[in-house]
Amino acid sequence: MKRLLALAFCLCSGAVMAQAGQDLPQIVPRIDAPAETQQAPGNAEILVMFHLPAPHFRADHYGSNNYREDAGRAARQRIAAAVAQDYKLELMEDWAMPALNVDCYRMRLPAGQGAATLLDVLSRDSRVEWAQVIQDFVAQAGSDPLYRTQPAAGAWHLDEVRKAATGRKVTVAVVDSGIESNHPDLAGQVTVEENFVDGQKYVPELHGTAVAGVIAARAGNGVGIEGVAPDARLMALRACWQSGSATRCNSFTLAKAMNYALSNGAQVINLSLSGPQDRLLLQLVEAAQARGIRVVGAVDPARADGGFPANTPGVFAVASDGAAPHAGLHPLLAPGRDIPTTLPGGRWGVVSGSSYAAAHVSGMLALLDELKPQLSAARLREGIVPGDASAVLTGIDLCATILRLTGKCTCACPTSSNSRFVRSP
Repeated sequence: MKRLLALAFCLCSGAVMAQAGQDLPQIVPRIDAPAETQQAPGNAEILVMFHLPAPHFRADHYGSNNYREDAGRAARQRIAAAVAQDYKLELMEDWAMPALNVDCYRMRLPAGQGAATLLDVLSRDSRVEWAQVIQDFVAQAGSDPLYRTQPAAGAWHLDEVRKAATGRKVTVAVVDSGIESNHPDLAGQVTVEENFVDGQKYVPELHGTAVAGVIAARAGNGVGIEGVAPDARLMALRACWQSGSATRCNSFTLAKAMNYALSNGAQVINLSLSGPQDRLLLQLVEAAQARGIRVVGAVDPARADGGFPANTPGVFAVASDGAAPHAGLHPLLAPGRDIPTTLPGGRWGVVSGSSYAAAHVSGMLALLDELKPQLSAARLREGIVPGDASAVLTGIDLCATILRLTGKCTCACPTSSNSRFVRSP
């Protein structure tokens, strides 16, 4: 491995090493937010949800692309303003979420007032669907020169797998910090950039750019690395921001990005982040699953339950290979140590953490979605074949998984006389 790292840095001038253990967005006390979202000392913020009529009851065809101007918005604003006045709250902003049929308002409590009692009162107010605190998350953190240093290149036999699938026509939503879409290895891979962080313009950042490279860096362009699914297309949904060595997000920014992904055709949603249970985000995850969207979550090694959303039923929970087991959680294991990938400034570097293990699985799901788009998430999860721990770095045998789920023989085929596998021609 030392030789691989040395080669990576020799081939990529200006490469930097991302800090291991600092890569997974998690929920933490609300600090280091952008200036416009940072709370004043002693002030708590909450999210208050109001009912939004279902689409077939909306004569104006209100939807995700015109959510700010539907006919009922003024009426909901009046209700929200009345609720804010009744409870002495400061009304900050709103964001409609048609995926859940709610309009979400961010409100600030008076200085020194705790949220617990107020939330209990709001839960009994007939005007309110529900209310919750805003919680913060932190990121967990071939022909191309670095391809042979990528752990998945050999363990997952990507050269052979790509003869059958490259993630073509599959859209992966990367809900993360900003992605450098004009990076030499990402140019043309990002179909849309949206910024959901209040008070900041869209900027390229380390975590999002690194995750994007693992999933869909260009193949065969003669530079850098190759993504697991190089023909997949990325939604760059900036819901997190870089703060020193950490990457932070919160309930509101993540919910806005998730709502966008649900409403705009994402087939896989990569959530390389972690934190406590969150009602709004949980409902969005469940809405995605109900639509057949694959949701991938990074396991937080610091949390006994793996953290949210990885601990949510139906989510493809992913831990880095070699990670310690979590009680009651059986995550997929994927490459997450010493991973060469894309970094801002047109650079490449080596990163570690379950964020990047999750990105590998998002790329894998893009390959499987290209081959077998109608498979349920449960069938996909059941069909993933564990690797031979003595022979490979990862916990997934991708070749055998593709054969089991799609019937396509990519790099290994069973012989007619026994169950042994032989290399395909």
